[in-house]
Amino acid sequence: MSIVRVIASANGLQATRLAYEQIINGADPLAAVVEGVTLVEDDPDDLTVGYGGLPNEQGVVELDAAVMHGPTHRSGGVAGLKNVRHAARLAKLVLEQTDHSLLVGEGANEFAKAQGFPEENLLTEKARKIWLYWKQTNSTRDDWIPPPPDQLDDEVKAFFKLVDDHGPAATHNYQRSEAIDRPTGTIHCSAIDAASNLSCVTTTSGLAFKIPGRVGDSALIGAGLYVDNKIGTCGSTGRGEENVRNCSSFGVVELMRNGLSPKAAGTEVMQRLVEHVTESHLLGKDGRPNFGLKFYVLNKSGDYAGVSLWGPTKFAVTDESGTRLEECSYLFNKNSPKTPSA
Repeated sequence: MSIVRVIASANGLQATRLAYEQIINGADPLAAVVEGVTLVEDDPDDLTVGYGGLPNEQGVVELDAAVMHGPTHRSGGVAGLKNVRHAARLAKLVLEQTDHSLLVGEGANEFAKAQGFPEENLLTEKARKIWLYWKQTNSTRDDWIPPPPDQLDDEVKAFFKLVDDHGPAATHNYQRSEAIDRPTGTIHCSAIDAASNLSCVTTTSGLAFKIPGRVGDSALIGAGLYVDNKIGTCGSTGRGEENVRNCSSFGVVELMRNGLSPKAAGTEVMQRLVEHVTESHLLGKDGRPNFGLKFYVLNKSGDYAGVSLWGPTKFAVTDESGTRLEECSYLFNKNSPKTPSA
């Protein structure tokens, strides 16, 4: 019996459940995964995509998304989309109703308007307050001054991992924890149906506080996602620039074409990518990358893996065994950096 399976980044747990149910009921896998990630795009508490996604450095939410359909080997994407929350659905329409693969900026917005997508302010109060504090504390050479820490919302403190370094919290002498990671913000979801057809989608609000107009890997076929219906699919979350310059998702699928398992293919590309990181600002004191990156890999047989640069960490899966989070394999242990994954 053929395997029906959906995998996603950890924030896509419910997306995998919905997509699986739709595939079991006869939906095309691409339509199913798009509807799955739409759940996350609608969630104001998820700061990574859609409504509530973190904005660029000017406080404007810019969305990127792409889809790829295994049976037809067609793709569609949008980038720099503003005021339209359902970027994944719009990317699917680029695939279905244009002769193009990618629409960006004003063109993407005009296409959304023509398709009847409503315009709205995507910046929630939670995201706005987080952005504002980032802006107020980003530089000592501008005129922004942050409020006293005891006036900050708890959500802002939690996001920036603010810690009181002088004893009792009543002193309110907060400083940023060194553990903070700059959010990249993405959900990837891919699926295989009972006929062994594959499809995938990636949607994102991109790197938090990015330069306006920045496009990462999520809208770029071969970088942030790729499908070959005869072989398998790969998608990614994390630092998109590394996937762009390494064609990561395409590389993983090509290694599976040569016979590697999903785990082995993802690990090989991750290792190659690490070797290409030479910029000092991207390396920690131990000489290892200081950013996060994950691959979600699914082959034609339904075998799958999550592969992470740093672990332990998890990814989402739904199949006949249920909906769950599983452990990614990883190169480096963030709790013991000198210890590689088993």
